[in-house]
Amino acid sequence: MAVITSELEVTSTLPADKLFKVYGDFDTLAPKVDPQTFKSINIIEGDGGVGSIISITFGDGVPYKTSKHRVDAIDISNLSVTYTIFEGDALLGIIVSVTHHVKFIPSTDGGSVYKHTTEFNCKPDAQLPDGILNFLKEAFKNTFKAIEAYAIAHPEAY
Repeated sequence: MAVITSELEVTSTLPADKLFKVYGDFDTLAPKVDPQTFKSINIIEGDGGVGSIISITFGDGVPYKTSKHRVDAIDISNLSVTYTIFEGDALLGIIVSVTHHVKFIPSTDGGSVYKHTTEFNCKPDAQLPDGILNFLKEAFKNTFKAIEAYAIAHPEAY
């Protein structure tokens, strides 16, 4: 099985702990602030914590329609979340699973860095389609920026 890793880092003026709290509302915020990417996100098993299974229906700006993922870890002290996509057409028929590691790293200036590492566990001899890594990085960045903008516009919420 071939493993392809992709990393994205985006700086923010918001503190890491605040962004981690905001990210905790991803399931409700993402469809609201980025409907082109996320049409709906539903918890289908569990309470949203570790072990929960979450179903995503993607919006019109995405070249696939569905995925299911499992929340693998939530580490409050390290401001990180790990989840694995294991089902849906988002796997493009050539990917076995995709593990996402999201971390919010404090910056010396009081802001933070959003770090998103993605590990694609591909079927043997599979090649990711041209441009998919860049598309995904841009989508992650856009969604993060939309959620960040929401947090800035609604400071009372967090």
